[in-house]
Amino acid sequence: MQSETDSVRRILNDLGDTWAVVGLSSNERRAAYGVARVLQHYGKRIVPVHPKAETVHGEPGYPSLDAVPFDVDVVDVFVNSTLAGSVADQAVAKGARAVWFQLGVVDEEAYERTRAAGLEMVMDRCPAIELPLLD
Repeated sequence: MQSETDSVRRILNDLGDTWAVVGLSSNERRAAYGVARVLQHYGKRIVPVHPKAETVHGEPGYPSLDAVPFDVDVVDVFVNSTLAGSVADQAVAKGARAVWFQLGVVDEEAYERTRAAGLEMVMDRCPAIELPLLD
């Protein structure tokens, strides 16, 4: 059985650099805004996914995950836990390689479904915290 720490490392180092950030808007006060900036700093391509489809950090936004016209490697989820399972299911349908539920986002059933579909997944963690720890 692999540890969640192994999944964190694999997602951050090995599974690709295109990250769809679900819930990312141009609102600088939201956590997603700062985390997306950190992801860019570490060489990740961010893809803002938000109903407003705003351009954020120079990257064009899309209103939904299925509207993104190219493959994404990781789906980073900044939505309420009650909505997160649906986003995880969309990530599986999209063909993503991993799903990352941010701090405070927890859905055990979605975690199990996503892992059963063969994706890496972490829950209730933040890549902006984890990335510097890899250095």
